[in-house]
Amino acid sequence: MTPAARYAAAIEILDGFLAGEPAEKLLSNWARRNRYAGSKDRAAVRDIVFDSLRNLNSFAAMSGIGQGRGIALGHCIAAGIAADEIFNGAGYGPAPLSEDEQNAISAAKYPPDSDFDLPDWLAGVFKSDLGDDAQATAAALRERAPVDLRVNTAKITPEAAARALAAESILTEPVAGVPTALHVIENARRIAGSKPYLSGQVELQDAASQALVHMLDLKAGQRVLDYCAGGGGKTLAMAAQEPRAKLYAWDISPARLAPLAERAKRAGAQVKLLTSKPVAAEYDLVLVDAPCSGSGAWRRNPEGKWRLQPEGLLSLQETQAQVLSEASALVVPGGTLFYATCSVLKRENTEVVNGFLSSHSEYTLQNSRSFLLNQPGDGFFGVMLKKQL
Repeated sequence: MTPAARYAAAIEILDGFLAGEPAEKLLSNWARRNRYAGSKDRAAVRDIVFDSLRNLNSFAAMSGIGQGRGIALGHCIAAGIAADEIFNGAGYGPAPLSEDEQNAISAAKYPPDSDFDLPDWLAGVFKSDLGDDAQATAAALRERAPVDLRVNTAKITPEAAARALAAESILTEPVAGVPTALHVIENARRIAGSKPYLSGQVELQDAASQALVHMLDLKAGQRVLDYCAGGGGKTLAMAAQEPRAKLYAWDISPARLAPLAERAKRAGAQVKLLTSKPVAAEYDLVLVDAPCSGSGAWRRNPEGKWRLQPEGLLSLQETQAQVLSEASALVVPGGTLFYATCSVLKRENTEVVNGFLSSHSEYTLQNSRSFLLNQPGDGFFGVMLKKQL
């Protein structure tokens, strides 16, 4: 595919997104219909689409033109690509710019909140919850997320893992303050087929997510429950950090939990997957990685910030309060409850915890940490709560 044809494909997908279709579904359908497109073509189209979703308002404002065509043109402008190199009608590329479109480009102005690249109501939430950090956080969400690996220290040292990856031309560097993390700086797309990954020596996991697990005071023999385990990334990180802990994983969605069995086998981790919802107070540590807006990870899933609605955010807060309360009943006296989200919003983090503490006097706050983007990875929040004896 020519660069122009890649942009034409991205325009088709962006139009479908603006019409309400999920971006991943649109990309998959496009790839199935266009089997001539090679892996590099698919990756390039995907990059254009996701860069555009991260910068939807800004790219539209740059071009002054609506719909996918205008957003894709904004992508060209931001990338320093001359419009007539792409919008020329050649090689299945987009049609040339009309006179009206050229006039729109000349008259284009940025709206006041374009740098936020958020729906207007959500920009207001960012300002309210993040204060002076709102602008910088929203700006960071416009960039591509780094690719980080977690070294399975139960199998290999970080230094040896870096050498093994380098032998397959995957170059990495350590992440300051996170001893298990390697930041991939070259050939990230080779990871899934590499020997260190296939042998369970490394896993894809954001550096801040790893740092969150390092906050846990894991001990040998502890009964540890990952209450909203999902695919089990944090479960496996805990297993590597303290292989002698007794780990249990549960998720309300069996489909999300299912891949953990194979992942644990590859990592050499001992994890018991629970098939029914736990109800007894028999765990020394319960990790609640709660359902959330995902605002700290919108670089990876930029569709989330455009699909979230005010009532959806309120519903998430209610779910978080409920899940935290349910999980608190599973902790033994003297045990620990750890609440975490991949959100940067106070209303999903400190406000939920404060509400919980006001109605659960048996718990006290031990310590907490908020990770803004690039400190050292995605945006996360974690708080450790101690249950009285």
